[in-house]
Amino acid sequence: MRRLQIQPRANWQQTVESFGFHFHTINDVPYWDESAYYEFASAEIDTLEKATYELDKMCLAAAQHVIDEKQFDRFQIPPAYVPWLMQSWERDEHTICGRFDLSYGGGGTVPKLLEYNADTPTSLLEASVIQWQWMKDRHPKLDQFNSIHERLIEAWAAVRPSTRGAMYFTCVGDNVEDFMTTTYLRDTAMQAGLDTRYVDIEKVGWNFDRRLFVDEAELHISDCFKLYPWEWLIRERFANMLLNDNTRWLEAPWKMLLSNKAILPMLHELFPQSPYILAAAFEPVGRNYVKKPVLGREGANVEVIVDGKTILSTPGEYGEPFVYQEYAPPPGFDGHHPVIGSWMVNGYACGIGIREDMSPVTQNTSRFVPHVFGT
Repeated sequence: MRRLQIQPRANWQQTVESFGFHFHTINDVPYWDESAYYEFASAEIDTLEKATYELDKMCLAAAQHVIDEKQFDRFQIPPAYVPWLMQSWERDEHTICGRFDLSYGGGGTVPKLLEYNADTPTSLLEASVIQWQWMKDRHPKLDQFNSIHERLIEAWAAVRPSTRGAMYFTCVGDNVEDFMTTTYLRDTAMQAGLDTRYVDIEKVGWNFDRRLFVDEAELHISDCFKLYPWEWLIRERFANMLLNDNTRWLEAPWKMLLSNKAILPMLHELFPQSPYILAAAFEPVGRNYVKKPVLGREGANVEVIVDGKTILSTPGEYGEPFVYQEYAPPPGFDGHHPVIGSWMVNGYACGIGIREDMSPVTQNTSRFVPHVFGT
């Protein structure tokens, strides 16, 4: 695994925008950064793929354990939603995608799970389409661990026979990243033959007489993919109406277990010998650890403690409760710290995207850098 510098393509902004990537720059600083790339050996890609499959198996086992042991309070899931979540699990409701964030430095090192973005994973468009097109332009004779696009189409094709009408897509409409990610997912669903519609999450309505979620035209939203976190949705004003169970939501309700950082201590409790799992608990672990809000997002309100002292603290609005995870800083490449986002789509490990920062904590402004692999 190497980090190599390269000259960005001329007019790269227009190029990526032509593929729908309109959030390539944040505050005049490139978020999409093609002034460098990471090159892997084939064996290193095999290592990442194997780790992703193993982590997926362990996460599903951990979800079953939480359900069997009724440990929902640790996940901040209100009791009223527990039977509904359990029903979703028992029905084996479909899942589209998720992203494991891994600390990995290549060579003989072992990937370590930092967290699992199982419900509303972003950086999807850039991982799937944008870095693939970059590789075709810059390194057409090399390869990339990336069949994300094809797997997404397969996922929607699997969903299609059980849809009861149009598949709706929703997110916070004025968030450009979320909107374009949702639009990309909608496009893959259309390629799989689904009839699709979009509605801003703020405009999803509830029809009291019909007791249905509806769009602005009062049409029933029978199937809906939401790029909107479950922990937010179940705390909305009309959240209790979810329990009427007449809308199929993707990701499924049971995914709120895996998208929650409380799953990290559960994984360590169940698989303490796994080389992929860091020590984690609901109280500090040793003298070197990371403190994370159970319901935190985008690296907010994270504290890094080394030798009992806080060496890094990120801002945010999240609070208690917290989980504590063994500190495994991402490797450094000339001062850049990459985190590997390894994608599971429709049950397949099918690609990676890399976010890097000068800080060991990945945040919402951390850069996305493409990758290739050779022999």
